[in-house]
Amino acid sequence: MTKQVIFIIVTLIAAGVFIYSASIIFANIKLLKKAYPVKDHAKRFKMLLDIGIGQTKIMRFPIIGFLHALVFWGFLVILFGSAEMLIDGLTGQERILSFLGVIYDILMALGDIFAYIIGVLIIVFLFRRLFLHIKRFAGVEMNHKNHIDANFALSLILLLMISLAMMNIAYIQTGSDIKGIYPISSFLAKIITFDTETAHMVYEASWWTHIILIFFFANYLPYSKHFHVFLSLPNVYLSRLTPLTQMTNMESVTKEVKIMMDPNQAFASPEPSEEEEEIERFGMKDVEDGTWKMYLDSLTCTQCGRCTSVCPANQTGKLLSPRKVVKNFRERMSEKAAGLRKDRNYDDGKSLLGDFITAEELWACTTCNACAQECPVNIDHPSIILEMRRYIFMEESGAPSLLNSMSTNIENNGAPWQYPPSDRLKWADDITIEINN
Repeated sequence: MTKQVIFIIVTLIAAGVFIYSASIIFANIKLLKKAYPVKDHAKRFKMLLDIGIGQTKIMRFPIIGFLHALVFWGFLVILFGSAEMLIDGLTGQERILSFLGVIYDILMALGDIFAYIIGVLIIVFLFRRLFLHIKRFAGVEMNHKNHIDANFALSLILLLMISLAMMNIAYIQTGSDIKGIYPISSFLAKIITFDTETAHMVYEASWWTHIILIFFFANYLPYSKHFHVFLSLPNVYLSRLTPLTQMTNMESVTKEVKIMMDPNQAFASPEPSEEEEEIERFGMKDVEDGTWKMYLDSLTCTQCGRCTSVCPANQTGKLLSPRKVVKNFRERMSEKAAGLRKDRNYDDGKSLLGDFITAEELWACTTCNACAQECPVNIDHPSIILEMRRYIFMEESGAPSLLNSMSTNIENNGAPWQYPPSDRLKWADDITIEINN
């Protein structure tokens, strides 16, 4: 009974902290603009199975991709055992889901096997990060804090697997009615032996260590790059289904164009408006001009660097790094969101454009979509870049000179060329065409 009461108290504290973190994220989402309607759920579910569960994108790096996929699939299996521990703790029962029989045995066996597989693979991942100096893990946007975060999260996962393994090994030696099958732990229990009393103590200690680590890990994730553990599947499901880099039309601009193209409006009197409409900003200068999907992308980013590693602009020495653009959006949102939640007009004198991301970075993008195609969690990097370029172009007229000239020609001549329509065929004046009958 004491164990149950303590567990309920610990669970309520952990749940309260998590709900608080989640409420801040949802409040931040409400600050942002709509992205697109989430429709065609059949196509989205298929994409979720393919990219999310099947991990097909991450397999483009076959070896390390498969190892990462094993960790992901292992987490899905181990999740069953974690859910059972939660139910056991709340109800004061022991192995409450064992009534599932053969299904329970299979899931426990797979969970036991994956605990050791994941443990070994996490050591491999830590070794890669600490000693192999993978190029795509570095970059101007990756500071020491980011590397500590990655190593700390991996270390937490390793401790989770060690505590789970020790719990299984000790459970087998408790002498009680063993429920479930534990192939690797059963073998190791013959090597790492405890007497019955010690086995009970080790089991309880490992049980508590494992569940507290789960609670701590769950509450650490919202502030870590490993938040993709929770958000990768939702982000894939909510991905855009329209072609990448297809810019959305602004309703206000579309309305004006339709009025201009409507001959009935030529001599019509303007409609009186009771209230003055708020002037809409063209494009995105700061995070509040962005959409909820941009924010979700930034939270989901794994900072793996695959996007930057395939970016042709970055590979030719230009400043653009797609990972930096997404990472900067999250950093800026974390910095400004608290003020925006109190006052939607809050201004701290800084902005995403200029203070975090420069125009030079944005105009280096060729919109080839290599970054979005490569991203294993379907982040749409170009959407942020294009909206910020729209702001530069339409609000500041700060585009490169060639684009500004083209825009001026379209405005004055109705075409990208500098000649008026009446002069466009002058090149053909001196051409003589002979027609033989």
